[in-house]
Amino acid sequence: MTQLDVMDDLKFDVEADHLLNFVAGQWTPGRSGQTRANINPADTRDVIGEFTESSAADVHAAVDAAERAQAGWDALGPIERAQVLTRAAQIIEDRAETFARAITREQGKRLSEARGEVKRGLAILEFHIGEARRMNGETTAAEEPRTMVLTFRRPIGVVGLITPWNFPLTIPIWKVAPALLSGCTAVLKPSPLTPLTAALLVQAFAEAGVPTGVLNVVQGDREAGETLVADPRVAGISFTGSLPVGTAINQAGAGRLMRTQLELGGKNALIVLADADLDAAVEAIIHGAYGQSGQRCSATSRVIVDRPVHDELLARLKPRVESMVIGPGCQPDADIGPVVNEERHRACLDAIDGAVDSGATVVAGGGAADLEQPGYFVRPTLLADVAWDSELAQEEVFGPVLSVIACDGYDDAMRISNSVKYGMSGTIFTQSPALMFQSLQDFQAGMLHVNRPGVGAYSHLPHMGAKASQLGAPECSPEVWNFYTDLRSACIRY
Repeated sequence: MTQLDVMDDLKFDVEADHLLNFVAGQWTPGRSGQTRANINPADTRDVIGEFTESSAADVHAAVDAAERAQAGWDALGPIERAQVLTRAAQIIEDRAETFARAITREQGKRLSEARGEVKRGLAILEFHIGEARRMNGETTAAEEPRTMVLTFRRPIGVVGLITPWNFPLTIPIWKVAPALLSGCTAVLKPSPLTPLTAALLVQAFAEAGVPTGVLNVVQGDREAGETLVADPRVAGISFTGSLPVGTAINQAGAGRLMRTQLELGGKNALIVLADADLDAAVEAIIHGAYGQSGQRCSATSRVIVDRPVHDELLARLKPRVESMVIGPGCQPDADIGPVVNEERHRACLDAIDGAVDSGATVVAGGGAADLEQPGYFVRPTLLADVAWDSELAQEEVFGPVLSVIACDGYDDAMRISNSVKYGMSGTIFTQSPALMFQSLQDFQAGMLHVNRPGVGAYSHLPHMGAKASQLGAPECSPEVWNFYTDLRSACIRY
């Protein structure tokens, strides 16, 4: 069975052949000949297929293709480029179920969550297509007569897009769309854990008429990523992933002034004050902490709760967490799926054990889930008596592990919330209008929420963090053009 056959098949039990690179308009095997197994995290007996482990030569070939294509793609202009992306959006929408099932099978999230990701990805693509008619400069006053002064934007050239596994469709879309609309050409290096979804996406863009070499994909891991960052022809790297890797990318490109756009980790807090609507807070906590098995940069990782309602909140959370059904993403009644691989599985279990050793109490869950099939399942875990400065309260876990931390009023809650190095999202539940608006000033975080779940909001709002969670222009926003384009000024005497 060929790779393209797999792309059009909706069945979970279909086996893929090798997942290839897409370079200069052709699906091609990696030059190293090495491959890596793509494993279903909900059933490790299920090998979805093998994908190319790209070498430096593969990356250079992709950059070659992007470099050759850049001038022609730039010449089309943003309106015509947007028409190509509009066709891609229609193809993705027509294949929505194919995408959703691919996401569930190789990433593990529940099928309903995967379908939601496809819907959100399409909304983000629609937003960027609309922005193509607003890639404006401005006119300004001249200091001399008979002179017009204006600004305009120019694409920076070839860009590298390095994307994670937790949103294997949405995050590539929100990088590929502005890159291509701006007139840049791109080399996409997706996570080695979700190669099929990336291949599906690139195939949709190719069928929509993206010219040869404009969008390329190289599968693989560290060698591919490091080579892409080091290639002097790459003008910018947009990366979503961990803080250590993002820091390394920034340092690697600093010597040649390579532009970077980095969306990194989070250790997000949801504050529950004494006057909060506890029913609403519980719903938001369950959604924010355990949705997608906690594998979101904006996931609720800490609940900071006022002491007068601390015990009551725990009493309400405990049965909700204990009653969650654990199972593969294709299981209709599953509330929570697996984490993505063995490394994440072990990290979650180690974090729970370390917290208990440091004095935390397991209120619900804890440990691995025992299911019939072999998979990377972690019981949704609720921990109390967590010290605000403990490792669990300070470091990202990226799994279904929630810390509950007691506080003494608003000021103490905000101090604890801002005590971490990250600043992705911040959430507060209160009935006080004054504290609602005060929190917007006090949170050291990029995405803020009041009396609603603390995860990403709308597809037309900037996805961004503060402190160690973000560097560079925010994504999903008009400001994204500050990464993919340079602003130029011109003075024209007539």
